[in-house]
Amino acid sequence: MIKEKLTSYFNVVFEEALVDEIVKVGVYSKVKENELLLDLGDKFDKIPLILSGAIKISHEDTKGDEIVLYYLEHGDTCTITFGSGLHGAKSEIRGVAEMDSEIIFIPVEKMDEWLAKYKSWRTFVIDSYNTRLSEMIEAIDTLAFKKMDERLFKYLTDKVKIMRSTTLTTTHQEIAQDLNTSRVVISRLLKQLENEQKIKLFRNKIEVLEY
Repeated sequence: MIKEKLTSYFNVVFEEALVDEIVKVGVYSKVKENELLLDLGDKFDKIPLILSGAIKISHEDTKGDEIVLYYLEHGDTCTITFGSGLHGAKSEIRGVAEMDSEIIFIPVEKMDEWLAKYKSWRTFVIDSYNTRLSEMIEAIDTLAFKKMDERLFKYLTDKVKIMRSTTLTTTHQEIAQDLNTSRVVISRLLKQLENEQKIKLFRNKIEVLEY
């Protein structure tokens, strides 16, 4: 079953011998929407390969303020787990399933071995670092240079693409937490976006009309 799920995407990324090794050492897991996969202070001991669904990666400061860094989707991995896992560092991120997802977890000690052994793994790791770095820079730019209404609309349109649905099931409080602001601010700006006919509001749902 693991090999079937791997070959639906990763067979075009990894050579067959590497796929076979992943099947041998990988642990397949199904996670439910809102399930916590990794919390602050946890120890890294495995590398995730996302087969389906989406995982939200966020960071929390010492005051308890949280902000979303990026999302992992089909074919992605979390590169923060690479170096930190090898050095036994504690997690500085939180990973929560945005929807029901399927993941294969690989023992972190395979990281070095496969870097030396498989060209496709080296390429995958480098590409993953580049992608996550670009997403981090985009998150910083958004936080530093965009007004809250622009940040909110970008958040909604990004989430439409991640969830593959124009109707998002969420609350104003959940959005406020992701954007590190107050529910009152989010409610006001959502109403503004609705008046601009960019979204349509329902109870615990938002339909994005423009994206």
